[in-house]
Amino acid sequence: MSYEVIVGDCRTVLRNLPAESVDCVFTSPPYFGLRDYESADQIGHETSRDEYVRELVAVFREVFRVLKSTGTCWINLGDSYNAAGRKGHGTRQGVKQGTLRASAEKKDWVRPSDPTAKPKELLGIPWRVALALSDDGWCLRQDIVWNKPNPMTESVKDRATKAHEYLFMLTKSERYYFNHEGFREPTADGTGLRNRRSVWTVPAQSFSGAHFATFPPNLVRPALLGGCPPGGVVLDPFGGSGTVAGVAESLGMDSIIIELNPEFAALIPSRVEQITGGTK
Repeated sequence: MSYEVIVGDCRTVLRNLPAESVDCVFTSPPYFGLRDYESADQIGHETSRDEYVRELVAVFREVFRVLKSTGTCWINLGDSYNAAGRKGHGTRQGVKQGTLRASAEKKDWVRPSDPTAKPKELLGIPWRVALALSDDGWCLRQDIVWNKPNPMTESVKDRATKAHEYLFMLTKSERYYFNHEGFREPTADGTGLRNRRSVWTVPAQSFSGAHFATFPPNLVRPALLGGCPPGGVVLDPFGGSGTVAGVAESLGMDSIIIELNPEFAALIPSRVEQITGGTK
């Protein structure tokens, strides 16, 4: 199996991929206003959540074209609170969250601000994106809660600490490829298998080579086991460090990874090696 890394803006690269050429999509778009990926015209730095949603709808309209009619699309998205112009104590810009380096380099100002939202309001980004994609033609089949047993500490005293994100499963039609057997999970007593539940408890993990958040391989693995046929092709239009490439490789699947930032793309071989144990 192999993976291909294409460095460029997915809004341009996707238009050059053949229609109905990939079996499965797994990706995590840049979150609204939370990180700086150090590239011009990057998604996530729009002036409002509505503008951000429109950008993602346009991206996934091309993903819809590239995905086979039998394919599945899995999108991981987190939410955020409106900073209303306030700075500091947000997710770190271009460096790992919660690090001394972030404070030393004065990169702790990145926070989502939307003039159309109330101060401190939860922006509801994941569901706004999911419903907008449904309106645009996608079939929204599943909302999965990624439960994080080790969430980042938050210095808040007027709400609960955020300990979950969403993973949405979308399809092009009501009938699609799905490996029910491969998607099952162990029962609570470990004596058998059951249909996987819609809350996945997966610890967040860091990758030493990256200065930005990476999702854990165990969040990706069940989706590919269920939603991609053996030997199929997986697409990640927001490739980051290449976690999807590593998981696909470990499962005997090919993958196409699109990444805007050349420095991030350079991390992908080491990330794949970390996940696969060195196999190519």
